[in-house]
Amino acid sequence: MITVLGSAGFIGRHLVKKLSELGLEFLSPRREEQISHLPLGDIIYCIGLTADFRQRPLATVEAHVCKLLHVLRDCQFTSMLYLSSARVYGNHLSIAREDDRLEVEPLEQDHVYNISKIMGESLLLTSNRKVRVARLSNVYGPDFESENFVSSIIRDAVSNGKITVRSSPESAKDYINVDDVIDGLIKIATAGKHSVYNLASGKNTTNQALVRKISELTGCEVVFAPNPVDKSFAPISIERMQSEFSFQPSDVLDDLDQIIDLYKSNKRLWHDKNRS
Repeated sequence: MITVLGSAGFIGRHLVKKLSELGLEFLSPRREEQISHLPLGDIIYCIGLTADFRQRPLATVEAHVCKLLHVLRDCQFTSMLYLSSARVYGNHLSIAREDDRLEVEPLEQDHVYNISKIMGESLLLTSNRKVRVARLSNVYGPDFESENFVSSIIRDAVSNGKITVRSSPESAKDYINVDDVIDGLIKIATAGKHSVYNLASGKNTTNQALVRKISELTGCEVVFAPNPVDKSFAPISIERMQSEFSFQPSDVLDDLDQIIDLYKSNKRLWHDKNRS
């Protein structure tokens, strides 16, 4: 049995939907539900913050560390898979691999996120329990309320006919489809042989390539802010996922037409929520 903690979030919702489609036994307890007395089987820990972590540093640590500590200390489970982030590689200069040394800077605001994720990883990996960590890159999909980069620029393109980008055209990140994430998580949770996995596409895509494709598909105007900051990250190795699970994720540029269609068809849903 698989227990999904954080099933109300973007990844958690998709995970529960996929487990149901596969006919697998699962639990998806509510946030405040008491679970310490339940046999939880294989836990997938999806509790966490993403785009709003800068405004909510205390909630970030609470989600990534404190709630995890409670589960690790007080709950009954066979194994646990913790959703971490490829952000833990920071300003890596070479290809980011699972066994690389991690470095943080406590005085940098963004590193509250990195430090909390690394703390969560460390709690698990030194617990002498059957645990695994998945370091996710930038997840995209029909996340209509998200403030993550891909979601926000698609919403602007569909709703306003204009995209304003504040990071440089050359800024590049790894983007992974939520469907690939879900398939990868289930495989890792049920059959993973290693302790840490990079769950990414293995390919960086520039802002320029992203917005050019979105503009072609929507006809929107694209504006890069003056004096933009370069926000490029090191490529992420997915050799471990490929060799163990024959993992072949899709390319964000190939998926944009389908994602944009979903945003257009659900425009009233997310537009009304943004206005309320």
